[in-house]
Amino acid sequence: MTTVEGTTSGWKPAVMMVTGQVIFSGMNILLKLAANDGMDNRVMVAYRFLFGAAFMVPIALFFERNTRPKLTWKVFLYACLAGLFGGSLGQNLYLQSLVLTSATFISAMLNLVPAVTFVVAVCLRMEKLGWNTAAGKAKILGTIMGIGGAMLFTFYEGPDITFWDTKLNLLQITSRHHSTLKSGGSVRHNLVLGVILALLSCVSYSLWLITQAKAAQVYPAPLSFTALMVLMSAIMSSVFAICMQRKPSQWKLGLDIRLLTVAYAGILSTAGFFTVISLVVRMRGPLFVSVFNPCTLVVVGLVSSMVLEEHIYSGNLLGSILIVCSLYVVLWGKKREDENAKLVPVENVDPTDLEKQEQEDGPKNNADS
Repeated sequence: MTTVEGTTSGWKPAVMMVTGQVIFSGMNILLKLAANDGMDNRVMVAYRFLFGAAFMVPIALFFERNTRPKLTWKVFLYACLAGLFGGSLGQNLYLQSLVLTSATFISAMLNLVPAVTFVVAVCLRMEKLGWNTAAGKAKILGTIMGIGGAMLFTFYEGPDITFWDTKLNLLQITSRHHSTLKSGGSVRHNLVLGVILALLSCVSYSLWLITQAKAAQVYPAPLSFTALMVLMSAIMSSVFAICMQRKPSQWKLGLDIRLLTVAYAGILSTAGFFTVISLVVRMRGPLFVSVFNPCTLVVVGLVSSMVLEEHIYSGNLLGSILIVCSLYVVLWGKKREDENAKLVPVENVDPTDLEKQEQEDGPKNNADS
C-alpha cells in the first residue's frame, strides 16, 4: 500500500502511460503493415486476443491468487460484454477502419472516445446534459469540437506541410497479395466508409469503458477481470474469424510481419498495456489515463510520415488540434462535474446516517465532559 501511495505522488504513472502509448502506437503501424501483407483482419484480431489471453491469464492467477473475489454470473456477463465491445466487435471495426484510412487518422479518432462516451451515457440515461452548468456546457462544447475536428480531418486536405521525405515506405515492402493503387473515387468511398467504421469503433469502445466501470463496482480485482475479458474476446474473435475465414493459408504464421504483429499486439498492446491502464487507473484515476491519448496521435503521425510515406496536410493538422482540444475540454468538464458531486448538500444526506453519526458521537461527548 505504501508503494502505491508513493507511486501515486511520483512520476512513475506518467512514465508508465507514455511508455504504454508508445507501445500502442507501434501496434497501429504493425497492424497496417500486416493488413497490407494480405493478412485477414478477423484472423489478426483473433490471434491478437489469443496471444493476449495466453499471457494475461497466468499473470492474473499469480498476482491476485489471494485477493480474487468469487466470480458471479453478473461479473461473468460484464466480462462477456466488455470482451465484445472492447474486443471482438470493437477491434474488428477499429482494424477495418485502419485499413481503409491511415494509422494517423485512426489515432486521431481515438481522442473522440471521451466525447462519444458522454453522448452514449446520455442516451443510456446514465448522465445528464446539464445545460445550465459549466461542466455540462464544457462537455457539450467538447463533443461538438471533436466531431468538427473529425470532419475537418476527413474532408479538408489543404497544402502539404510534411517537413521531411525519407523515401521509405514499408507498405511497398510488405505488399505481397494485392495492389495498393486505387482510383480516386474508390479512395474517397473507402475513406468515408473508414470514417463511419472509426466512429462505430469509438461507440463500441465507449460502451466498453462504461461496462468496465460497472464491473469495477462489484468486482475489485482489475487483473482478473481484464484476464477474463481478454479470454472472452479471444473466444468470440476466434469463432467469428473461423466462420468468416476458413482458408488455412490465412491462419498460417511464419517468421514474418504477421507473427511479429499478432505477438506484439497480443502480448504488449493487449496484456501489457491493459495491465498498465488498470494499475494507473487505481493510482491516479481514469481522467489521468485519458490525458495521455494524444501521445498516440503524435507518435503515429511522426512515425507514419517517416516509414509509411504518409503526408501531413494542414487539414490533418488542424483537425487533429481541434480533436485534442475537444478531449481536454470534455475532461475538464468531467473533472468539474466530479468536484461538484463531492459537495453533497445536507438535504440529500440519508437521515439514518445522521442518526448513526449522532449515536457514535454521543458517548464521545459524554466522555469528554
